[in-house]
Amino acid sequence: MNINVPRGTEDLLPEATKKWQVIEDKLNHLAQVYNYKEIRTPIFERTELFQRSVGDTTDIVQKEMYTFEDRGGRSLTLRPEGTASVARAYVQHKMHGSPAQPAKLYYIGPMFRYERPQQGRTRQFTQFGIEAIGSASPAIDAEVMAFAMDCYQELGLKSLKLVINSLGDQESREAHRNALIEHFKPVKEDLCSDCQNRLERNPLRLLDCKVDRDHEAMQTAPSILNYLNEESSQYFEGVKKHLDAMGISYVVDDTLVRGLDYYTHTAFEIMSEAEGFGAITTLSGGGRYSGLIDELGGPDISGIGFALSIERLIMALDAEGVNLDKDESVDCFVIAIGDEAKYTSSNVVNQLRKSGVKADQDYLDKKVKGQFKSADRVGATYAVIIGEEELANGVANVKNLKTGDQKTVETDQIAKEIKSGF
Repeated sequence: MNINVPRGTEDLLPEATKKWQVIEDKLNHLAQVYNYKEIRTPIFERTELFQRSVGDTTDIVQKEMYTFEDRGGRSLTLRPEGTASVARAYVQHKMHGSPAQPAKLYYIGPMFRYERPQQGRTRQFTQFGIEAIGSASPAIDAEVMAFAMDCYQELGLKSLKLVINSLGDQESREAHRNALIEHFKPVKEDLCSDCQNRLERNPLRLLDCKVDRDHEAMQTAPSILNYLNEESSQYFEGVKKHLDAMGISYVVDDTLVRGLDYYTHTAFEIMSEAEGFGAITTLSGGGRYSGLIDELGGPDISGIGFALSIERLIMALDAEGVNLDKDESVDCFVIAIGDEAKYTSSNVVNQLRKSGVKADQDYLDKKVKGQFKSADRVGATYAVIIGEEELANGVANVKNLKTGDQKTVETDQIAKEIKSGF
């Protein structure tokens, strides 16, 4: 019986992981440029963490989490997103006590959601994300959005759109919440069952509904921007001024809401406008959260972050025809002629690698012609040929396979000659 990968997961073979490595290297480098430090959290957490932080009215908690009991009867969940785990670690390890504030953190790793698999949406997916916790400045909001845009632009994407909105503070959200309830009450029975259930508990989530998005009531729903108090309005204006100062283009969309309950004030998404990308154009999203750290037992401070799916990033790269080339050729292929030469070959390969030279050799007992073909197949620049005569004299023939030049060198000088680039 053949055993294949579970539905909604995939194997990434070497041809695919080349592209992933280029992306991961770029993202890690950007994090250093922006002075964010890596944090690694467990793949599973206590279920309560996501119920309290993500929100028990969200699709993630209600429908999409992989939850199980361990042998001690404790409810655990494979992490569906990264912010909750980072916030939990921030509180648990009292990172708020450090003088280096805000804490600027980034993560990369697998997340899990039980969704209907489709292009760009898998049940195990990889997120890269950042969190800046401990500052309530509009400037850090703009920095996070600049970082998010750079993640795509530095990899060569051009067809991008930054969409922003403000969800306001708690007072503004409460005023908007009441207006939404009054607006949707008369048409409650026309809405899907999820929207009916959420109307009283979390009406903002109705604006993010994929089933009722074309309903007339959605088009005429009260705008959050009309309910921002003076403080929230000034904060949003500050965010926009910082973006303007940085030369970052954006579009304000008052219908933009994020799917997690912990967001307040700034919310944003980055979308692909590339032709042929697909119906779901959102590449990544994020926003500011207030109350999350406090909810998890920490101080009353806020943070902001974003997360992107590497799978969807790769889709966008493909849609724009961006190729991420990575040189995987080896510097040198060692060719052994005769049984005794094989032992010396192993030693030479080992010493080359210790010197930082990418080296390989034959492991299939191929003839000399076959070994040269193997050298060509791995893109080797040099071939080191060791036969009986070379063994007797403690030397090897080093051939530049690109130019045809060849010289005889002492065995312990091979790495030096290859690095010299003759």
